[in-house]
Amino acid sequence: MIFPVKRIVVILFLICNFTLLLAQFPIASPNPWKEDYRDISSLENYKKWGTYNVHDPAVLRVGDTYYMYSTDAIYFQRRPSGEKRPNIKTGNIQVRSSKDLVNWKFEGWAFDSIPQEAKDWVLSHADNKGATNIWAPYPVHYKDKFRLYYCVSAFGLQTSYIGLAESDSPLGPWKLKGEVVKTKRGDRMNAIDPSIVTDAATGKMWMMFGSYFGGLYEVELNVETGLTLHSGDQGHFVATRANIRKDNIEAPEIIYQPKLKKYFLFTSYDPLMTTYNVRVGRSDKPEGPFLDYFGHNLRDTINHYPVITYPYQFKNHPGWAGVAHCGVFANENGDFFMAHQGRLAPDNQLMVLHVREIKWTVDGWPVVSPERFAGISGDATSKSHIKKLQIKKSNIPGTWEIIRIQDARTDRQLEFGQILWGEGQLRPTEINASQTVEFCKKGKMKGSDGKWKFNPDTGLTLLLKNETITSLIIFAGHDWENETETLLFTGLDKNGCSVWGKKVK
Repeated sequence: MIFPVKRIVVILFLICNFTLLLAQFPIASPNPWKEDYRDISSLENYKKWGTYNVHDPAVLRVGDTYYMYSTDAIYFQRRPSGEKRPNIKTGNIQVRSSKDLVNWKFEGWAFDSIPQEAKDWVLSHADNKGATNIWAPYPVHYKDKFRLYYCVSAFGLQTSYIGLAESDSPLGPWKLKGEVVKTKRGDRMNAIDPSIVTDAATGKMWMMFGSYFGGLYEVELNVETGLTLHSGDQGHFVATRANIRKDNIEAPEIIYQPKLKKYFLFTSYDPLMTTYNVRVGRSDKPEGPFLDYFGHNLRDTINHYPVITYPYQFKNHPGWAGVAHCGVFANENGDFFMAHQGRLAPDNQLMVLHVREIKWTVDGWPVVSPERFAGISGDATSKSHIKKLQIKKSNIPGTWEIIRIQDARTDRQLEFGQILWGEGQLRPTEINASQTVEFCKKGKMKGSDGKWKFNPDTGLTLLLKNETITSLIIFAGHDWENETETLLFTGLDKNGCSVWGKKVK
């Protein structure tokens, strides 16, 4: 088709003005869904729980669909009992699906009941306590089969069981394949929170697991069966922290990053309802050793860095706690994402799905977006017009909110690394609140004794009074607090703590 010259001129004019409009961040854009789901928290509304009641998520991509499996943790305003309880079987792994990582369909529960072998093990070794639901599932696609690892435990005890189920479909039905690892009082570790990785060079398969009890361990699996290579093997020691008798470490997530040719071990620190936060180490081999930001072995009895997420609060929002136990996965383009729970402040009871883009620093460390992924174009596997926008120095001046993630240490009375009942709200020192800074056109920063520089190749640099933060990664994304599309940045400071920013005016 041949367009008249006048029409071509009009089209070019519209394209130029549209591009100019996109450069003037922020741009109004409504949130894809609300955050407070108390009005649909009853069991009768479970089909509406797409992004709600998400706890300990793990994600598997199959073709153009993402499947999420998570602990069956449910918020109830009024817990149903007796005759008022609907005939809905819960406790048995929540399953969701999505095409775009934004809109999720609640598919139901993976199992009809807690596997009897796991239940028997826990109850018989925990004075008939526990085994009331299934924790921290993890999916694997191997050849023409789908594997689903799961754990059953008793809170506050290392009496736990990791089992395996198998199916021809990511939605089941699932056939139980038996025990992978089980633990009891007196063992070195706790058999919960499985995560699986395959050695890119040898094809060997490894399972990471563990918790507050003894730290994190790793065991080799039989590739063909998905069970341990050697029956009864409980694996080797991989990671701990400074005060393992008091402070929590759990929820390992191990991945391979093919571009960097390294294995990354994400871990979660602290109580799950409050200061839950994500750390990471890396290794050249899936079995370790894993080193932190400063080169320390994760087996060393210190607290490790970098800190990737931590409770935070941007303006116009009550903030988020419990931002950990992550699932890390990639789309078909090789772009990585992190999914985790977020507990809506101040009560920290509502469990809302957070999906964040992962960026990689120039020295090969993962950092996450300060804002949750909202798709922009509605398609997680393609680049939208905003994402294609070439960010220039002229886009930077304006009003920004900046969060310096700090590893707040609060003297709390904990039990098994978790907060005591009634202490579920964050203390003022435990949440990282944003500060407003004006980025001026000539490179100064009002509201801070600093300056800024930007280079499209090396990113954003903040020259502060006592520190220079370099190579901050700047990109476009969604501002949930203000319902706009805007510019964001993320990176790490010299202490190995995340630095987040978003442009608000």
